[in-house]
Amino acid sequence: MATTTATNHAEQVHEAAEETFGFVPNLIPEMTKENPAVGDAYLKAQTLIEENGILSSAEQQAVLLAISTYNDCHYCTKAHAVAGQQAGLDADAAESLLAGGLPENERLKRLVQATRRILGKRGWLSDADEAEFGDLGLGRPELYEIIGLIGVKTMSNYINHIAKTDVDEPFQQ
Repeated sequence: MATTTATNHAEQVHEAAEETFGFVPNLIPEMTKENPAVGDAYLKAQTLIEENGILSSAEQQAVLLAISTYNDCHYCTKAHAVAGQQAGLDADAAESLLAGGLPENERLKRLVQATRRILGKRGWLSDADEAEFGDLGLGRPELYEIIGLIGVKTMSNYINHIAKTDVDEPFQQ
């Protein structure tokens, strides 16, 4: 890819991030300076699930926080603790997730348990796992959305591990 084309692509991703978040989180320039397509894919996939998913914003944030905690991402745990509260996730639930616990809300608890099981089994859920989650009101639509969020969040978690991305001021709360 020509340098000018890569620079233009990176600028487009930064503009999209600014529009989405109101600022350009440090993660985005880290992604785009190395490979603008990765930053673009990350932002588009996250936005697509966020805007069209079946989980509520607070539920998505609980799942994202559970993933980031599982992956021990210094950046995303801070970002999703703040974003979660902005999306309506109770502060106590966010703190519990950060400590590796479960939220008190039953629906959130089920979503986090499913997330952790999918992560722990690398997606290899048994029929019994799927039936158990189905009995708890989590069918394939919810499980597939969790898997989509795992994919998107794993991109950012692993890049933050490599880059040691500085946590943005808005996430320092």
